[in-house]
Amino acid sequence: MVALPNCHRIVFLVKGFVDLENLGFFFFHFHFLLWFVEVVMGGVASSMAAKMAFFPPNPPNYTLVDDAATGLLLLDPFPHRENVDVLKLRNSRGNEIVAVYVRYPMATTTLLYSHGNAADIGQMYELFVELSIHLKINIFGYDYSGYGQSTGKPSENSTYADIEAAYRCLEKTYGAKQEDIILYGQSVGSGPTVDLAARLPHLKAIVLHSPILSGLRVIYPVKHTYWFDIYKNIDKIQYAKCPVLVIHGTADEVVDWSHGKKLWELCQVRYEPLWIKGGNHCDLEVYPEYLKHLKKFVATIERAAYKQMLIGRKILEHVEKSRKSTEPLEPSQSMSSRDKSRKSVESFEPPRKSMDSRDKSRKSPGCLEPPRKSMNSKDKPRRSVDRSDKLKTLNFNFSNLDVSGNARMSCSQMGRPQKSLGHIEKSRKSIDPQLERGGKDIDWSNKRSGYRLHVAYDH
Repeated sequence: MVALPNCHRIVFLVKGFVDLENLGFFFFHFHFLLWFVEVVMGGVASSMAAKMAFFPPNPPNYTLVDDAATGLLLLDPFPHRENVDVLKLRNSRGNEIVAVYVRYPMATTTLLYSHGNAADIGQMYELFVELSIHLKINIFGYDYSGYGQSTGKPSENSTYADIEAAYRCLEKTYGAKQEDIILYGQSVGSGPTVDLAARLPHLKAIVLHSPILSGLRVIYPVKHTYWFDIYKNIDKIQYAKCPVLVIHGTADEVVDWSHGKKLWELCQVRYEPLWIKGGNHCDLEVYPEYLKHLKKFVATIERAAYKQMLIGRKILEHVEKSRKSTEPLEPSQSMSSRDKSRKSVESFEPPRKSMDSRDKSRKSPGCLEPPRKSMNSKDKPRRSVDRSDKLKTLNFNFSNLDVSGNARMSCSQMGRPQKSLGHIEKSRKSIDPQLERGGKDIDWSNKRSGYRLHVAYDH
């Protein structure tokens, strides 16, 4: 409720003429008078403003045709296009509105177009198709209640319900997200566009084409917003959080150029505006800079959205990596790590076998057969140390082995018990300790030779 000017002075003046008993009765009638002025007169003012603001084309520029063969809804007299859907939507006020959806291949961005006064989607149809091709985006246009073949009567609240129905259709029928939608409002269409944008915080962008500050300000440049005014864009535009592009002609005779400039100054996120010199209210589309600037704006917005998406992905990947580093390994992950270690160890199987052979020799130092097998055929004479004839026939040369001089000396001592075979009594007493000593020396030489081979293999 808006208080009248100097209301307190009137109350104090009345107190001098009215008894305290009748003061409550007076205030009751006073408030009733204010309610009457606000509601009844406001309704009259609103209806008068609606009659002055809305001019639906009469007759409409199209008719609806139900194609019996395909079951599709078509716009006559326009030819059917495979990428154009004609729809009927019901808004929250019970009105049935007509809409068209122009699809562009592989496009993710959709422009929700609210046309201007004295127009309908029949008049805007070809423009929708051209914009979809040049901007490479989807276009969704609709008629207000009472416009074209839409039912109901035009009013401010009806247009709010109409654009909400169009937005819900984009979400439910076509799967469009709020982040992929650009709202486009032309002239009177800037009213429902700004109203919806003020309530959607994640919109992609807004385009205001010859917008109005408010309905009353089109008639007279008032400085304050009054209760009976309609489309109070001047008070709502500050709540839009997405980039806003304003397009206005400097020679506009219907809505003054100052409306567009003021709205642009009040935006939170301002994009470079387009002031078309010499442009009027209904001819901005014919200027080359209109399409050029609009294409640049859409491309910039899509690049910004793409960069934000990449940044969001990088942030998510960083969070996931940090989680994985802090969380304990899962059983499957630990098993895979063990498998990798097994595979890495399996690649070194040859040295493992040599290590196993040395381990066996260490476990049984008295048995010389395992190391003899690993030393090729040269170790065969070592099986029978007592037989000197076999050693002479084999002519085994110890110089082939890379062993130290001590080992050669210990091996040469093997001939001493063989020379004393003629003396039976002395040989029997000396063979056992010497054989035992020679076996230990040979085992030591084998270990050293095996270690050197192992090191050479590793390198």
